[in-house]
Amino acid sequence: GPNGAGKSTTMKIITGFLAPTSGSVTVDGHNIATDALAAKALMGYLPEGAPSYGDMTTLGFLRFVGEIRGYRGDELVQRVGRVLAEVELGSVALQKIDTLSKGFKRRVGLAQAIMHDPKVLILDEPTDGLDPNQKQHVRELIKNLARDKIVIISTHILEEVSAVCTRAVIIANGRLVADGTPAELEASSKYHQAVNVRLTQPLELGGHLESLADIAGIEVDAEDSLSLRILAQAGKSIYSQVAKIAQEQNWPIAEMTVVRGQLEDVFKQVTAGGARRG
Repeated sequence: GPNGAGKSTTMKIITGFLAPTSGSVTVDGHNIATDALAAKALMGYLPEGAPSYGDMTTLGFLRFVGEIRGYRGDELVQRVGRVLAEVELGSVALQKIDTLSKGFKRRVGLAQAIMHDPKVLILDEPTDGLDPNQKQHVRELIKNLARDKIVIISTHILEEVSAVCTRAVIIANGRLVADGTPAELEASSKYHQAVNVRLTQPLELGGHLESLADIAGIEVDAEDSLSLRILAQAGKSIYSQVAKIAQEQNWPIAEMTVVRGQLEDVFKQVTAGGARRG
């Protein structure tokens, strides 16, 4: 959802930091309000901004978290060693957290969240503020963790949804406005199955395409008149038909591709609707 949609509030309610005004949260059969300890024991939580104790070293902080969770002796050593390796923090284990980059601080937050090997991992804006390389690394970590855990992330970065999510829930002003796989959401875009055409010289395509009932329209790039997009009617695939006409009419084509759909288009559409209802 967009900024202010209620993402962090939802995360805080799921993890028991805020009480809901209505409704309930159940984690593996445990109600977060009436059976809080059992529910929280199943979850790992990375709050927004990955807060920690900056004057502690990475190793010291993780040992501290492990001790709070009740681990002692060999088990504490093993668990701290496991998360240091899993999140690749060995090179900064003895550095103070305040001296770390944003990317490493986020990894420290992930490490404390998975210390107890939770079934459910709640990550609030896990890549916000990171550079492209740091984002990619954190996303790979999330995908690896998702192999044997339920991972819920909040984000307003649409590329992140496509990169790591198998299901996307979009909210606006505290309301759920869309729910489905990224592919399902992309399919609801007006650009789903559209055909992008890049010409080598100007050509009026409208007359060539009049015979195709499955075409919904043509959009020309405002900044490049040689680039245009042929829109498909909902549920229709037009690439083969367009390709056939292009070949028969000998269009001067440099490139022709199919558009899967655009999450950005869907996001704008459904969040604008949520704002109106809010």
